[in-house]
Amino acid sequence: MIRIAHAFFATALAVVVLSTTPVRAQELPDFTHLVENAGPAVVNISTTQKAKKHRLHLPQGKDMPDLPDDLGDLFRRFFGDHGGGNGGGNGEEDGNGDTEAQSLGSGFIISSDGYLLTNHHVVKDADEIIVRLNDRRELPAKVVGSDPKSDIALLKIDAKDLPVVHMGDPSKLKVGEWVLAIGCPFGFDHSATAGIVSALGRNLPSENYVPFIQTDVAINPGNSGGPLFNLAGDVIGINSQIYSRTGGFMGLSFAIPIDVAMDVVNQVKAKGYVSRGWLGVLIQDVTHELAESFGMERPEGALVAKVLPNGPAGAADIQVGDVILAFNGQHISASTDLPPLVGRTAAGTSVELKVLRSGKTRTVSLKVGELPNEDEKNHASSTAPSKENRLGFSVTDLNADQRTELNLKGEGGVLVKEVGDGPGRRAGLHEGDVILSLNGTKVPDAAGFRTVVKGLPAGKTVPLLVQRSNGALFLALKVPE
Repeated sequence: MIRIAHAFFATALAVVVLSTTPVRAQELPDFTHLVENAGPAVVNISTTQKAKKHRLHLPQGKDMPDLPDDLGDLFRRFFGDHGGGNGGGNGEEDGNGDTEAQSLGSGFIISSDGYLLTNHHVVKDADEIIVRLNDRRELPAKVVGSDPKSDIALLKIDAKDLPVVHMGDPSKLKVGEWVLAIGCPFGFDHSATAGIVSALGRNLPSENYVPFIQTDVAINPGNSGGPLFNLAGDVIGINSQIYSRTGGFMGLSFAIPIDVAMDVVNQVKAKGYVSRGWLGVLIQDVTHELAESFGMERPEGALVAKVLPNGPAGAADIQVGDVILAFNGQHISASTDLPPLVGRTAAGTSVELKVLRSGKTRTVSLKVGELPNEDEKNHASSTAPSKENRLGFSVTDLNADQRTELNLKGEGGVLVKEVGDGPGRRAGLHEGDVILSLNGTKVPDAAGFRTVVKGLPAGKTVPLLVQRSNGALFLALKVPE
């Protein structure tokens, strides 16, 4: 009986395993029809650029490995440009000491008369752009318009009756949804890779205006500018960047939402350039400590660290220390949510901001301005102070030359002379910082600063506004008992 029971159980188990395996396989998506239908609209883009030869200055005894040009570009985009030249990689001398650098990328056709999209960094500074179609034709392309801030370029080739992609709606994407990329990694045409959406609305360093789609789709040098599809075969993004410590794919890929790209296309076609909305403020994130200092239940919103002169925010009475909680009805969870919303708002549009000021919420109406061409991406960063008071740092009055150098224009403030152990250092105060306000009270001079310090609530966290060379910044200062 025992043997029979065991035999029956084993047979039954085998039946279960065999019967469930095909069901699980059927749950995986079939991308074959998508690739067949959408693949012909994906193109290979190659560029050449004549550049003077430069020598990278590397540490003694270290040599730069040979890198494909697009991979060198990825290194520059993520780790900064630490040398001259075109990022290393493929290049040939032309006999004049110059090199003819070559790079590869991807793109896709958006209209049958020859308009196509790719990344700005794929065609940046190119002297010649060649587009290779699915039928192996190679055609020269010209740049109709290019926008570095969104990393979008619109190209045009002289051809008709071309296959085109269908546009999707990125706002309907959900985390966990299957997506497919088609591109030319390392020059291998029409390579398809699949994965899922890992996150939405992702903001990257130095990229203020694009709420990236993060995926785990395998993207490598050469994929830049290629389309990202949903299961319906609609383009919902343009593959733009990867995050990597090696230069190769590590499971973190980022695509520009197609609605952002098409906004650039429409503006370039209509007026030849891209304009963006502008508030005229410098913002920073609200940390747990700052939220406590402002009496907030939880960290949220964008904290105004500086109001730029002659900007829309200043005209609308937005003040330093305001926390912007909503922009035209859209909640601001983190400071990085605000720039894309403002940037895509047309200049001249009237909007309402929900702000927190002195513990109370209020609505402020303003008219969005146009982002100046000389826009400086000032990012708030951490800072460091001495021993003349219970906060552990000392201050002194500013002279006229220092005020001119710091562009303070009679706004008060005191200069941090020395920072010792204590609350100031723990808050991130630095020697050379200028303290503009403490606990919401403006600091006119050193004597006024000491008066404010005497009135600080013991054991509480208060906001400290400082200015340094890279802009204004709030710090959360814990007042000792």
